[in-house]
Amino acid sequence: MPVRLFHWSLVAAIAVAFLSSEEDSVLATWHMAAGWIAAVLIAFRLSWGFIGSQHARFASFVRPGALLPHLRELFKGKAERSVGHNPLGGLAVLALLGGTAAVVWTGVQLTGAGGSEDLHETIAYGLLGLIAVHVIGVIVMSVMTRDNLVRAMVTGRKPAAGFLVQQSERPRALAALAGGAVVVMSVLGILRYDKTAFDGVSSEAGEYEQGEAVGTDGDHGND
Repeated sequence: MPVRLFHWSLVAAIAVAFLSSEEDSVLATWHMAAGWIAAVLIAFRLSWGFIGSQHARFASFVRPGALLPHLRELFKGKAERSVGHNPLGGLAVLALLGGTAAVVWTGVQLTGAGGSEDLHETIAYGLLGLIAVHVIGVIVMSVMTRDNLVRAMVTGRKPAAGFLVQQSERPRALAALAGGAVVVMSVLGILRYDKTAFDGVSSEAGEYEQGEAVGTDGDHGND
């Protein structure tokens, strides 16, 4: 459940961020809030990759040595079913987390004295491309393995026929508390940097206005 909540919450945050990227969008004031929410979600997923349940851990699906054999089988038209992420899916998870983090970071830089709008937009469109590849990959693997992966991402369940697996362990209470603490600390840290981060009152244009204000204050301070 924590991974599924993370997954679909991130989908929503990225969708809002793209739909609010233009100043004349009805969602424009939610652009920065969407980015900050994505940052909190990434912080949670990174921590959950070490303390979460079996198939949520990076160790269960980040397997560089299994990537080439997996690709060879795919090129032969064969796709081995898996309970969790296959090696290529694991790589996609890392790429999407890294791409989202890069978009957020370049967006945060725009609220300060530096940053590049062109870089921010370029990485954002790169992330959109990664998402398109991810969706296509999910569809192709669903057809090849005859597993409805989209449904599995919603329900958290896959047919067990042909698998020799044990009941997945449930996250321990301590892990759940630690994951919650990461979320709380992330939110508090962001609010310390930007008190209106989650208010939905700052548009993308506000990034540049705030950056100009910071630069102006700095100039006065130097004077």
